[in-house]
Order: sequence, then C-alpha cells, then structure tokens
Amino acid sequence: MDRNKVIVNSWNEWDPLKHVIVGRADGTCIPAAEPALEAKVPEDSDMKGKFGPRTKDTIDKANQLLNDFSEMLSKRGIKVDRPTPIDFNQNISTPDWKVETMFGCMPPRDVLLTVGNEILEATMSYRCRWFEYLCYRPLLKEYYNLDPNMRHESAPKPRLTDADYREDYLSDKIGIEKRLKWTEDKFFVTTEEEPLFDAADILRFGKDLIVQHGFTTNLKGIDWLRRHFKDHRIHAVNFPGDPYPIHIDATFTPIKEGLIINNPQRKLPKDQRKLFEKNGWEIIDAAQPAHNEPPALCYSSVWLSMNVLVLDPKTVCVEKSEKYQAEQLDKLGMEVIPVDLRDAYAFGGGLHCCTADVYREGEIKDYFPKQ
Repeated sequence: MDRNKVIVNSWNEWDPLKHVIVGRADGTCIPAAEPALEAKVPEDSDMKGKFGPRTKDTIDKANQLLNDFSEMLSKRGIKVDRPTPIDFNQNISTPDWKVETMFGCMPPRDVLLTVGNEILEATMSYRCRWFEYLCYRPLLKEYYNLDPNMRHESAPKPRLTDADYREDYLSDKIGIEKRLKWTEDKFFVTTEEEPLFDAADILRFGKDLIVQHGFTTNLKGIDWLRRHFKDHRIHAVNFPGDPYPIHIDATFTPIKEGLIINNPQRKLPKDQRKLFEKNGWEIIDAAQPAHNEPPALCYSSVWLSMNVLVLDPKTVCVEKSEKYQAEQLDKLGMEVIPVDLRDAYAFGGGLHCCTADVYREGEIKDYFPKQ
C-alpha cells in the first residue's frame, strides 16, 4: 500500500473537484407510504397512493442523462465512480417495522458526507432508505483499502419506530398555511426520540458545518454531529418559508468563498445571517426557477434550479433548462456548464443531489473567524 496515497479529501462545496460519485437510476422505486414519507410528499402530488418500480423508459432516460453527465465530468479530468444498485423492489424489515419497497441510489449526496479524509454514512430518516448505504459499500471499501488515512464512519442506525414521527403530520389535509406555521415554530415530522440526519442537510465550510433542522434532520442528529466532529463548529439553521424542509441544497447554496445564493421564498432568518455577515459573506437571492412545477412523479420542488454542482471557484454546472439561474451565475463571473438532467429529477434530485464528493483540492480553512 502507498502510505502517502490520498483518495478522500474534501472540506467545502467549491474547491476544485477531482473525484466524485455520480448516482444511478437502476431499479428506482416510488416508495410505499410510511410515516416519514407521508409528511414529505406534497398534498397535491401525483405520487399519492402510488408505489412500486418506476417505468423502464423513465429509468433508461434518467440513466442516459446521468451517464452523459458522468462522461462530461470525466472529460474535464474528474474521476467518476458509480454505486452498485441492489434490488430496491422488495419488502424490507427490521424487528420494528416493514415496508413494501426501498427507494434507489440516484442521490448519493443524501447518504454520504465527506469531511476531510472521512466519509460518513448518514442515519437517514425514511424506512425505505434504511439499507441504501449498501449501494456505496463497494466504493467505500475500495477507498479504505487504497487510502491509509481514509476514515469510513457510519452514524448509529436508528430504529425508526413510530415514536420517531409526529402523528399530526399523518393527516392528508394539513394545508400549506398550517405547514408554514409549524415550520416557523420548528414543529417538524421528526421527533427527538433518537439522532436522525440526512447528509444532504449539511453544507461544509472548512472548520464550520451548517446543518438544516427540518423534516430529515432533528436536533438530536445535530447534537450527534457536534459530538462526532469535535474539531468543527456546528451551526443549526432553519428556513421558515419552506413547508417541506427536506434538504438544504435547494435552499442555501454556497457558490465560492464569500458568496451564497439563498432561495428567496425560504430566507435564512436574520439572527442566523449574523455568522455570515460578520465574516464578509454575501447572501443573495437566487434567480427564479424556469419551471412552474416539478416533473411528473417528482418529490422535489421547482427550486432544484438552485441545485448546482460547483466544479471549482470559477466553474459551475447548472441544469440546462434553468436559464435564469445560469444567467445569474454567469453575471457573477462563473463559467456555466449546462447539463441536461431534468428528466432525472424524479429519481432523487438535481446536480448536487446526484453527486457526492470524494476528493476536492484544498485544505481545511477557517472561513468564519468571527463567531
């Protein structure tokens, strides 16, 4: 073994990307109803009451787009790895629960968090996603074998009993007004029974981790992260304007050192902006999405327009139909690479969601010396 070989290294969202995991759409299912999921599927969604495998033609189309994206990254000198899908269309169970299907492995960002030389598997908060980490184990095993300093960690697997979820969210008719009030009051579907977090609720800013408290990450999960990453400062944030606060990367997106775009419908509260403002960071409203509604059978909002992948501080990938977001980033001095991905959105999200960093050039820095 080469004792100096470094495979895993990534401290933020914008340093030059050299190695990445891109997801696959193979076998993706619409999951059956479960407590975590019911709260997160919009009340007017075309997925209500449906579950089972997605159609072959939609899977083939999504895979073609993900393959094309992978090829483009490879041509730019970025090493691309892919997960190993398992059979998602099967009943799974623990002693506490059972569900009819799993989900898929298109969005590795949800499951894997890279901090420095560590890749951490998140707890996840959906039952259907409990075993999703298995798709990434062959890659993590390879990195561990090749890189003598790589740390492969896994957060405690939660039991996900009914005690983890609030019954209030199981009603079919909550309404947006009540959802927004609950979000403002930080009354989310997840309780504080045990630590829960998705990796896609966490943004990396060198010595600081910004973590969204919402449907998929609870305060106990944030506390677990605080205890685990003892050399980091962990900051909880929330976005009162979001009736379905699932992941942070369609709400709050760092583009490069000193600059963040924020969803104008889900603004970071004034008291939570202080950390950024004191340290000279600019937070600007993201451009409007190009679409009025998400694609068919899609969980995500139209704000996947903001779900961009930064390749380096001057280069960013934007979904090719999101012309307003592309224009904004172009005016901010970025080279914008348009990537066709909209027909893969339904499989787990956008360009940031469908990737997970393995290696970005750069070292840990303190971007917020004034705390």
